[in-house]
Amino acid sequence: MENKKIIAKELVSDSQGKVFKVTVHEGKEVSEHIVSLTEDVFIRIGTGKSRSELVEAVFRYLLEREDKEEISGSFDIFDICQNFPDIEKDIGNY
Repeated sequence: MENKKIIAKELVSDSQGKVFKVTVHEGKEVSEHIVSLTEDVFIRIGTGKSRSELVEAVFRYLLEREDKEEISGSFDIFDICQNFPDIEKDIGNY
């Protein structure tokens, strides 16, 4: 995952969670994604990270498994936890 820069910026916040705009820079290519993080998921897998750090960690995790073009333009991290059950134990490494 060399030469990839991941930036998560909070867009919206409410009592249910937060929505982030995530920008992935790879060389001259850029992809943007809208990511939702509920408070329940943050509490479950946050592992001492801030919310934006957790979103960036989830992206690093995904980019080890998929090309950035394969990652949906909009998703909820809850769904990632459903599709990648190991993320809960592995996310602390990211």
